[in-house]
Amino acid sequence: MSENVAVIGVGHSKFGTRKDVNVAELCWEAMKPAFETANVEPKDIEFFVVGTAGMWSSEQAVPALVAEYADLAPKGSMRVEAACASGSAAIRVGYQAVKSGMADLVLVLGVEKMQESPNPTVIEMIGRFGSYFWEFENFGLTFPGYYAMHGTAYMLKYGATEEDFARVAVKNHYYGARNPYAQFQREIDIETVMKSPYIAWPFKLYDCSPITEGSACIILASEKKVREMGIEEKIWILSQGVGTGTAN
Repeated sequence: MSENVAVIGVGHSKFGTRKDVNVAELCWEAMKPAFETANVEPKDIEFFVVGTAGMWSSEQAVPALVAEYADLAPKGSMRVEAACASGSAAIRVGYQAVKSGMADLVLVLGVEKMQESPNPTVIEMIGRFGSYFWEFENFGLTFPGYYAMHGTAYMLKYGATEEDFARVAVKNHYYGARNPYAQFQREIDIETVMKSPYIAWPFKLYDCSPITEGSACIILASEKKVREMGIEEKIWILSQGVGTGTAN
């Protein structure tokens, strides 16, 4: 009989240029509040998953590092990488561990520390999540250029404008200004976005995501564990899907 799966704890680090912490310390910033909100301790965790691309970081074996730093050893672990979807892919693995009955309490962590490598190196590494040797080697295409082609196709099909895209950046900065964990914490207007330099037309500086560092953590529990612990504050995961696609 499969178990229903609930989120019972959450945690989040501050995002940005985090030269003040190493990878393990950055992970703990998210893990500590997750443990506190779930009212559990590291010894209670039966399995943990780490979602990270991590190619730009000095640490590759993050699960082993976290296991020692957060007193999770010798619990089983897994590192999951799925480019921009690494976090949700890690949740998928944790969800399946609980749903299958393999574990009743699972910790899922997402972390990146991108600024330990030079920006040109990071940009190249991000490009390797695509068909790098075809797209970059033949056409010099980086991810901003890749998404710009999607953007121009969208403009052609739906009549969208650069101002429409700018409104997305304005909205994001509006909420970032109210979020103490956000990398950028000030509002901008459409004129600021429109005057920023082009990265790959039609996308400008404020349309593009920054290179960043941060972590987030959730703790998953089975329905049995939720009843056993008398947990009142939880979020049930009703369903989760995965898929692949192409650029077409």
